Amino acid sequence: MFERILTISGKPGLYRLLSSGRNMLVVEVVDATKKRMPVHNSDKVVMLDDIAIYTDTEEVPLREVFKKIYEKEGAVLPMDLKLATPEELVEYFESVMPDYDRERVYLTHIKKMYSWYNILVANGIVDFEEPAEEGAAE
Repeated sequence: MFERILTISGKPGLYRLLSSGRNMLVVEVVDATKKRMPVHNSDKVVMLDDIAIYTDTEEVPLREVFKKIYEKEGAVLPMDLKLATPEELVEYFESVMPDYDRERVYLTHIKKMYSWYNILVANGIVDFEEPAEEGAAE
């Protein structure tokens, strides 16, 4: 399920890919409204599966970061993202990803990740495991 979740530049929140056509995608807002809308080729769309966080040694897929947060919290984050200080946000992220690259991961990235995580968990999307590859040897 996680691999069908995407973000659209300039639009808040997360979206679930429902179908794709030649010149557009049909998406559904990941919230209680389940509002459907078309997304055209001119919109910048990024699948969450394609996003990674820089660390000192490698790039860690966003799903791994979310998995670590979920293992720590088991629910939405315990802090109000609008009221939390930048120091609190960074301190919490350091507790989850102590080796993240402080020069390339900005506070805005951290806030966006927290927001996305809360949206996913609030809507029951908590399967952050890597999907099994088809045809894998057993």
